Amino acid sequence: MVSQSPVVSSTRPYMVRAMYDWCVDNQLTPFIVVAVDASVRVPTEFVRDNEIVLNISMGATSSLVLGNDYIDFKARFGGVARDISVPMGRVSAIYARENGQGMTFPLEASATKPEALAPAQPVVPAPVLSGVQSSTAAKKPTQSQAAEGTPADAKPAGSSPRPALTRIK
Repeated sequence: MVSQSPVVSSTRPYMVRAMYDWCVDNQLTPFIVVAVDASVRVPTEFVRDNEIVLNISMGATSSLVLGNDYIDFKARFGGVARDISVPMGRVSAIYARENGQGMTFPLEASATKPEALAPAQPVVPAPVLSGVQSSTAAKKPTQSQAAEGTPADAKPAGSSPRPALTRIK
C-alpha cells in the first residue's frame, strides 16, 4: 500500500505576512515586486519590463488583505483610486524601502509559462517631465529683485543644467 503525502500549502503567503509585520513593527515601508501577467490587476501604465513595485504600507493603501491566495487593496495612482489584486504566486519579492532588507521568491511553476508573462494590455509609457527654457527677459534680474537681496553674482535661471523657478511679481 502506497501512502499519499498530504498537500502542503505554499510558505510564500506566510513569509510575505511576516516580512510585512516586521516592516510595520520597525517603522519601515514595505514594498512588493510583482511579476505582471493577465492574472494581476494593477495599473498597466506603471508596469516596466513586466514588473511593478507597489508600496503596501498602511499609509499608501486601504482595505489591505494579505490572504493565502491574493493580496488585495485599494491605492491611489496619480490621484485616481484603483483596486489592486495580486495573486500570491506573482509576488517575486517583499522588502523595506529604507534599507532594502527583505525576501525574494521564485515564480510558481504555473506562473512562469511564457504566455503568462505577457502583459494583459499594451503598456503605455508614463509621461516624462522636461525642463523649460526661460526667456532672456526672465534671466536678467529686475531692479526690484536686486533690491530684495538677490546677490549680484547669482547665476540666472537658464545658466545651469537644472531647471529653476523664477519669481515674477
